[in-house]
Amino acid sequence: MPKRRSLLLSQRHVEMVHRDIADPGPKLLPGFRPATDADYSEAVDGMMATCPEEDFWLFGYGSLIWNPETAYEEKRLATAFGWRRSFCLGPDYRYRGSHDTPGLMMALDRGGQCRGMVYRLPRLGLEAELHRLIRRELSQLPSAFPWRWISVGTGQGPLKALTFAMDRKSQRYVAGLSEQETAAILARACGFRGSMAEYLLSTVTMLESLGIHDRRLWRLQALVAERIDADRALTE
Repeated sequence: MPKRRSLLLSQRHVEMVHRDIADPGPKLLPGFRPATDADYSEAVDGMMATCPEEDFWLFGYGSLIWNPETAYEEKRLATAFGWRRSFCLGPDYRYRGSHDTPGLMMALDRGGQCRGMVYRLPRLGLEAELHRLIRRELSQLPSAFPWRWISVGTGQGPLKALTFAMDRKSQRYVAGLSEQETAAILARACGFRGSMAEYLLSTVTMLESLGIHDRRLWRLQALVAERIDADRALTE
């Protein structure tokens, strides 16, 4: 039996950076506008008009794995080829970041491959589920990570799945950061929904429990833990 890997990042680190923060409300970035009910309806109509005839699958690579929220009838491990997890979406001044400590969110970026989970959504009530999904993923327009269909591989064969992927032309796309620079941001960012350290820990923990070892995230969790410990030592 292979030896089980031990995370360096822990709940202790999460508690060290957690702060009780009230929801500051939406923060529009320059050049963006709030999404409206009409925008949500347009997106859902587009999803339903372009989905495969047989089944509607949703690909999750981050929080959709440990907090899917939408109803589903089946789930499978899946691999998206040509895509990878990346903390490349910024800045987050609200959910897991603030003006003092802006967050850097995870998105699906081009390059490599990404193992995650696909969910088969129920046809009955599908429109309502998609409205829940789009309101979770979209708050401002133009979207920095618009919905799209991608090809994924599963143990039962290939299929098309809906996902949300980074638009590299968006002004919110963050590229060129080293792992150490990314870790420094994740180690300090905290918003009203919690910290980026908590998000990273939840994601890596769930992936490992599914037998998915993401080497980039594994290195990041160790670097984040070390940075949190170093920051605490400076204040003591």
